[in-house]
Amino acid sequence: MTPSLQLDPQGRLRHLLTTEGLPRPLLERLLDRAEPYARASEAGFKKDPLLTGKTVVNLFFENSTRTRTTFELAAARLSADVVNLHVQASSTAKGETLLDTLKTIEAMQVDLFVIRHEASGAAHFFAERAAPGVAILNAGDGRHAHPTQALLDSFTIRRHKKSFAGLSVAIVGDIVHSRVARSNIHALTTLGVTDLRLVGPTTLMPAGIDQLAPGLSIEHDLMRGLDGVDVVILLRLQKERMVGAFLPSLGEFHRDYGLTAARLARLKPDVLLMHPGPINRGVEISGDIAYGERSVILEQVQHGVAVRMAVMAEILGGSQ
Repeated sequence: MTPSLQLDPQGRLRHLLTTEGLPRPLLERLLDRAEPYARASEAGFKKDPLLTGKTVVNLFFENSTRTRTTFELAAARLSADVVNLHVQASSTAKGETLLDTLKTIEAMQVDLFVIRHEASGAAHFFAERAAPGVAILNAGDGRHAHPTQALLDSFTIRRHKKSFAGLSVAIVGDIVHSRVARSNIHALTTLGVTDLRLVGPTTLMPAGIDQLAPGLSIEHDLMRGLDGVDVVILLRLQKERMVGAFLPSLGEFHRDYGLTAARLARLKPDVLLMHPGPINRGVEISGDIAYGERSVILEQVQHGVAVRMAVMAEILGGSQ
């Protein structure tokens, strides 16, 4: 269902809901399309008229800083008209349903909705009910998917490592609550990563996740999991989603799974250190290495604008 929902009969991107099931040529096309946007931004050229006359609505039901801001910037740099809907101040606070909210704004001639919601499957719900010609872009739904984060992570990796073939990648931390982990698993394995390791405590490792894609392995010892890797993707502990005793304490998590300068020194000298943010300093990562020489965390934020421009351009701007 998902690939056919996301793609039109010609195989072009209609909605972006998940990286699962998307073909490798399409993922590579999106990364290729992001490259000139990234280069233009680095050179100080930030505006493209491609989406002049198009309207993009950011509909965020969860708090966000990086994702919402980069989506807003991406649409504005493509010259689209951008509306940020403050959900708590909208009619949903008066009892209006999500579908009625969508249809009401849709009637205002909106072309694309960027949606973040705490419920897994929310983006699919909207995409199944969107009017023809109205696109849905998933900015994160529950524990399910965060496709543009996976794309910008892949873009950042490719800029440094050039090829995904032969890379070893470790995703570390709160796997069970992480839509970023799931989207990266699908994107990276599709792009050619054959050694992808999930590292974390048993309580934060969902049962059966090693069956999600080929080449996945699970490791509960941090340094064994990081041995020889080229890329480390650290995940935020999502305390707001934890009900029950997932962890004894944050201090014990940092002791067993936090990346420190001493641990980083034992890894390959050209290892990339990544994090989707926001960072819990002193929990999943020590503050002294968060923006150190091996860290590309701020590059991820910067690349998020270019990648989200590429996705919007692909959906609304036609072929290049």
